[in-house]
Amino acid sequence: MTTLQDTGNSAADPFLGVRRSAMEQEWVLRPCIDREAEALASRMSISITLARILCARNVPEETIASFLNPSLRDSMPDPSVVLDMDKAVTRIVRALQQKERIAIFGDYDVDGATSSAVLKRFFDAVGAKDTLIYIPDRMAEGYGPNAAAMTALRDQGVDVVITVDCGTLSFAPLQHAKDIGLDVIVVDHHKAEPELPPAVAVVNPNRLDDDSDLGHLAAVGVAYLLAIAVNRALRGAGWFTPEQAEPNLLGLLDIVALGTVCDVVPLVGLNRAFVAQGLKVMAKRQNAGIAALSDVARVSEAPNTYHAGFLLGPRVNAGGRVGSSELGAKLLTTNDRMTASMIAEQLNGYNQDRQAIEQHVLSEALEMAERIVGLDGKPPAVLVVASEGWHPGVIGIVASRLKDKYRVPTFVIAIEDGEGKGSGRSISGVDLGAGVIEAVQRGILVKGGGHAMAAGLTVAPDRIDDLTSFLTDMLGKAVEKASEARKLVIDVSISMMGATPSLVDDIETLGPFGVGNSAPRFAIPDVVITKADRVGQNHVRVIAKGKDGGSMKVMAFRQADEPLGQMLLNGVGQHFHLAGKLKKDLWTGAPKVEMTLEDAAPRH
Repeated sequence: MTTLQDTGNSAADPFLGVRRSAMEQEWVLRPCIDREAEALASRMSISITLARILCARNVPEETIASFLNPSLRDSMPDPSVVLDMDKAVTRIVRALQQKERIAIFGDYDVDGATSSAVLKRFFDAVGAKDTLIYIPDRMAEGYGPNAAAMTALRDQGVDVVITVDCGTLSFAPLQHAKDIGLDVIVVDHHKAEPELPPAVAVVNPNRLDDDSDLGHLAAVGVAYLLAIAVNRALRGAGWFTPEQAEPNLLGLLDIVALGTVCDVVPLVGLNRAFVAQGLKVMAKRQNAGIAALSDVARVSEAPNTYHAGFLLGPRVNAGGRVGSSELGAKLLTTNDRMTASMIAEQLNGYNQDRQAIEQHVLSEALEMAERIVGLDGKPPAVLVVASEGWHPGVIGIVASRLKDKYRVPTFVIAIEDGEGKGSGRSISGVDLGAGVIEAVQRGILVKGGGHAMAAGLTVAPDRIDDLTSFLTDMLGKAVEKASEARKLVIDVSISMMGATPSLVDDIETLGPFGVGNSAPRFAIPDVVITKADRVGQNHVRVIAKGKDGGSMKVMAFRQADEPLGQMLLNGVGQHFHLAGKLKKDLWTGAPKVEMTLEDAAPRH
């Protein structure tokens, strides 16, 4: 049985006395009254560790059963609660009845590819006339609808365009589409302005006037609700017959889960149900594209959010970043296993190219960031780096790396042909999308948009300094507040011998894990580092031994040159407290447990 550690801390004390860790954080243990956890474990027939985590995370007892077994039936709202959903359904049903041609205009990321694939597969299943998908070229066309693309679609006989994961701020292109006779339906989740673009319907739960409480959905989730709503309307209209069977919408949930995980939206409510059920569908390998991608990514076990977010997603994204933008959507919509295998191999190759390009841009961006940070090591409230020659397809990943290193909102801008295209990543508590939209409204940016944690923009190179000053002024106080609150929250403390494969199985029932429902973070107090090596690309591998005689492999990824990695590499024979996530190491035959380290502190 897992042994919970008696820490002897009061609620006001830093956990284990750690006020300043290697990652410059104060450690805090989520409060939970032990007798309440013990009683909960007894009543629910669950382990004491699981009960303590649920108690500490304030999951109401009456919701625990549904939390541990998320049900789509219990979570699914009436799609009509989203503004303009019924308008969109009416126009789509008319298009189907009149055999008009529908085009899906998707973004080039995973959310765009999966949204496009969900609707394409649905329309094909209900007998739509030759539905096509259009994914813009990241380099040549950039993000979102453009006038030339709208004209090209019209010339191909398209009557209705559905934009997915884009379109909310595309005023001029959608006006052009309207002028040339296209009916446009926007299906999106990005932040909106008070004014909406000229469209038949703008189905976006993040519209300012939408009160559906579904703003946490990724675009693929909104697209899935649209498919459900259209299917319901078709059923009511007598569309389905013995010759035209009703589609299996549950079979699309593997695609919905992939897009939801990869867009890093909160895994709460409906999203949690989408992912929990979608991973079950994914495990059946019914989608030829996802199965082929799993093979090239060497995913041999039942998929989880790690596989979706870190192994499958980057490969789908690679086409849009450094290859052919449409490959991800093609992969997810093909039913031919050989075609799927060929596309998956292409995407895998593009992903390898992306990694090499990313490393080059990251190296240059880090040098630039170090000059900005200066000798005192204190980064600005908002970090902005820009250069010519950087590949626009990797700047979002590089921004994420810099954000993680300096712990401030970060923009990376690639300048080409007199125009800067930037991608930003934020920290918790700082709404980057709001800052970008305000900068557009003030004329600092050519265009831009996003949500709280990520944003994109286009800026004239001579306005980059103005942008930096504006974002610093607008977001500075929020960044300062977020920085002051830097605490590492720990769910539970265990002994080294308590970190067993059965414990990992137990905590997996709390999944799916992601934003809004992070995997439990464990502390293992007072271990001795018996071995520490630099491995792979800037990683540190440690063998740690506990007071109870147990030992464990510990991995600190991308930390070899950072304070955490240096502390470990120079700490052989010394005592530390460790904090991180637990997982099974399946490469050694019999399953063992290893820790993905997030922080460490010397034992005083």
